[in-house]
Amino acid sequence: MKNVFLVTPSYLIKQKRDFTAGLRQLAALGLQVLNPEFPRVLPSPHEKAEQLHRAFADPQVDLILALRGGYSAMKSLPFLDFELIGRHPKLLAGFSDLSALLNPIFERTGLVTLHAPMVINLDAPTGFTLRSLRNALAGYPQTNLLRGAPVKVYRPGSASGVLKGGNLITLTALLRTDWEIDTRGAILFLEDVDEQLHQVDRYLTQWILAGKFRGVRGLILGDFRGIKSRQVYEILASQLELDFPVLHCPYIGHVANKITLPVGATVEFDTGRKQLLIRALNFPGGKR
Repeated sequence: MKNVFLVTPSYLIKQKRDFTAGLRQLAALGLQVLNPEFPRVLPSPHEKAEQLHRAFADPQVDLILALRGGYSAMKSLPFLDFELIGRHPKLLAGFSDLSALLNPIFERTGLVTLHAPMVINLDAPTGFTLRSLRNALAGYPQTNLLRGAPVKVYRPGSASGVLKGGNLITLTALLRTDWEIDTRGAILFLEDVDEQLHQVDRYLTQWILAGKFRGVRGLILGDFRGIKSRQVYEILASQLELDFPVLHCPYIGHVANKITLPVGATVEFDTGRKQLLIRALNFPGGKR
């Protein structure tokens, strides 16, 4: 994998130096950015979709990488041509607001997407983050996604399913739309940043009332900056008869050490062994 196309599905990067630092790190990873110009104008929702279409259709592109998150990726959903995307397999990478694209693209095309650091996160990445990203770009030769990461088990057990998830508030905004996440049979991961406890409680309660935890096979709670993972777990445990394993991993979310997760991979989740093992994924350039 060599060629990267940068897209702006959410917000712009404000400072050019942050953009330039991210490009330097991509070059250090052996990646060539095909459009290295610093974006200064935020595209419209329709233009964001067209930008993604150009990136997917370009045969030179291997990886489509978001500049940053923020908000507004979901606005492009009505304009996306999922058939075009499915005909031109590429890796789309990002996290946070990009959760609004990662999950629908997998669910409508079968293509694995990457819950991964973006350009803005690559200005000064940790060694762990780079190792995890390299592992992903190489097609996941290291199959245990939790290797080297601290974990805390809240409900023990093991299960297999399809890995899905991302940012809680973003995915909550898609509930009862044509693009809401299908959680049946999923190993689900959730994270959020700088939300108040009562807000996270409200989002999770909405998921419960909407039946989104029915059929979930496993749950990984990532980082919820400002809120303890035990508090998040207790919101669920106080309202649900939890019948699936639950684990906390602080290396998922808006954090320095970040695991690059393949949304859409078939995985085995084992809290006893502290493993999240890839068993199969539809991966361009390295299908397993």
